[in-house]
Amino acid sequence: MARHLITSAIPYINGIKHLGNLVGSQLPADLFARYQRARGNEVLFLCATDEHGTPAELAAAKANKPVAEYCAEMHEVQARIAEGFGLSFDHFGRSSSPENHALTQHFAGALSKAGLIEEVAETQIYSKTDGRFLPDRYIEGTCPNCGFEDARGDQCDNCTKQLDPTDLINPHSTISGSTDLEERATKHLYLKQSQLRDTLQDWINSKTDWPVLTTSIANKWLNDGEGLQDRGITRDLNWGVPVKNGTEPWPGMEGKVFYVWFDAPIEYIACSQEWAKGDEWQRWWRTDKGADDVTYTQFMGKDNVPFHTLSFPATILGSQEPWKLVDYIKSFNYLNYEGGQFSTSRGRGVFMDQALEILPADVWRWWLLSNCPETSDAEFTWEGFQSGVNKDLSDVLGNFVSRVTKFCRSKFGETVPEAGAFGPAEAALIETLTTRTRAYETHMQAMDVRKSAQELRAIWAAGNEYLQEAAPWTLFKTDPDQAAAQIRLALNLIRFYAVLSAPFMPTTSAKLFVAMNTLDTSWPDDVEAALTALPAGHEFTVPDNLFAKITDDEREGWATRFSGKRD
Repeated sequence: MARHLITSAIPYINGIKHLGNLVGSQLPADLFARYQRARGNEVLFLCATDEHGTPAELAAAKANKPVAEYCAEMHEVQARIAEGFGLSFDHFGRSSSPENHALTQHFAGALSKAGLIEEVAETQIYSKTDGRFLPDRYIEGTCPNCGFEDARGDQCDNCTKQLDPTDLINPHSTISGSTDLEERATKHLYLKQSQLRDTLQDWINSKTDWPVLTTSIANKWLNDGEGLQDRGITRDLNWGVPVKNGTEPWPGMEGKVFYVWFDAPIEYIACSQEWAKGDEWQRWWRTDKGADDVTYTQFMGKDNVPFHTLSFPATILGSQEPWKLVDYIKSFNYLNYEGGQFSTSRGRGVFMDQALEILPADVWRWWLLSNCPETSDAEFTWEGFQSGVNKDLSDVLGNFVSRVTKFCRSKFGETVPEAGAFGPAEAALIETLTTRTRAYETHMQAMDVRKSAQELRAIWAAGNEYLQEAAPWTLFKTDPDQAAAQIRLALNLIRFYAVLSAPFMPTTSAKLFVAMNTLDTSWPDDVEAALTALPAGHEFTVPDNLFAKITDDEREGWATRFSGKRD
């Protein structure tokens, strides 16, 4: 039995995420976790809310709530939505947990002991109106390189030039709009990542099986311009992990907190401490406690790749302690919405809570996974969504289940019929399904999500094609025994589909197991044996219609509702 540690990028606390966020990390991670469990492997699947930093403070202020209270409430909201989508986390933690505070402070101490922390005096932008230092992304102005008027303090989105806030022309606070800004002296701790550049480059070069998207982003940050830069790991904020050297105060760092991008990935480890009983977490994370045989896979959008290929590994490697490093990073491009981007402020696109209001989770799971942005950005359109759901789920899988169970009930009753024997057509179908099932397993193991969905769809289609050619409803008139054999195979196909489809659509799969009156969810290592798992005489029930077709009126109504247009 293999052991799989799986983490998905932790969503930020300030609001409900959209479908692009879902398909960019959590949903494919859940698919992989469910598949590995189905194959009998041991899985620890972790996620959490990312709760520190200025955006959390600002969101809490907007909600007129203390930041700790706001984060606690939003964690519950995100946890409920995750449950609604069937995300099978073993634990959904919080980066504000005592465990993450202690572990972040521990890593800072270990890095300091290794000579990788440096105290740096610098000037930062202070807003007199806001009464605070402004993080880079909360300062905007004119780019000195290209003249773009909405450049941020860390980067110009127009020409992509890396910037410092002090580079901007006519800078202003994005919090208040104030231009009453000044440079003030402050001190911060920097992680000397540059000293680990060669170590990180060798490690990344060793990952020959990683997606090109992952390694290309990592190498760009390592080698472009001046290469990997030392990075500040503290901020002048109130909300966050207080700066300590292990358990001891850090002189000169009073009133500061660790930068959210330093403490957030550490929450992956702390999350397991929140979940664990005693020291159980160590066998997943400490190579001196048995984690050597763990395969650790991370799922994330491409914007998170630099931090997980460089900054977090720099923390792990720099600590000089026996922590488990990631084995595989599955990164995703962006899902766009109707030719543009999702937008919270403009109400443009479908967000996770809204999606669950209008359709069952499995409908969204199927379409998002079968169209996920693996090799390039993908596009959500309502026409494409309607077409995919209606064809794949209603016309193929749903129609097969309905036709088989209703025909059997009308001609043989609600039990698996006994008469007849399998012939050449059934043998050919079993051979086809065996080949396709092995291909499905290969794609799932390789985390090729779209290829896995294509193979599963083909497996459903193979049953439909068999049923269409066999035509038991016609054959029953002249050879009821052979028609019975065909229906016996088809009923077993429903259980077979339930097993294979469970990682993609767990709720639908559970409905099929209930309808087929079986607790046998074992993986079909032997396809022929799996297609006789329900014996003659086995009782079943006819399930309700699995998937209602999306009508044109529904599609048009949703397109208008989520367009972001205002009256």
